[in-house]
Amino acid sequence: MKSQLIHEDRGAKTYALIFETGDEAMAGLVDFAKQHQLGSAGLTAIGAFRDVVLGYFDWESKEYQKIPVREQVEVLSLIGDVALQDGEPKVHAHVVVGRADGSTRGGHLLEAHVRPTLEVILRESPAHLRKQIDPESGLALIRV
Repeated sequence: MKSQLIHEDRGAKTYALIFETGDEAMAGLVDFAKQHQLGSAGLTAIGAFRDVVLGYFDWESKEYQKIPVREQVEVLSLIGDVALQDGEPKVHAHVVVGRADGSTRGGHLLEAHVRPTLEVILRESPAHLRKQIDPESGLALIRV
């Protein structure tokens, strides 16, 4: 993955992150967030994956059910945020992918391998967001 700061104004920064074939998207996003000590950011992306593992949060079990998609797909929409959880940046992203027949699959982004590119625009805010464990769901949720 390559990155470039493309805009900065009064503490707010915008980065372009360009992933290449074979890069694992979530690991790259987490690494970038840690390297840049991000405490509050939003991201959007388009591109394609050679495979992806989506997640669906099962309310009863309080765990993500894994939904593997083992085929080339287009990233139609990828949106997410970065917030602090226990002092560390945590990436939360959802994705909708398009299959060759035009059908779509979507969910929480757990893992994905890029092919040929993933173009991410990440906007960092100077104010930090914090996540705390929600006792009812067991999820780390942003608290303002």
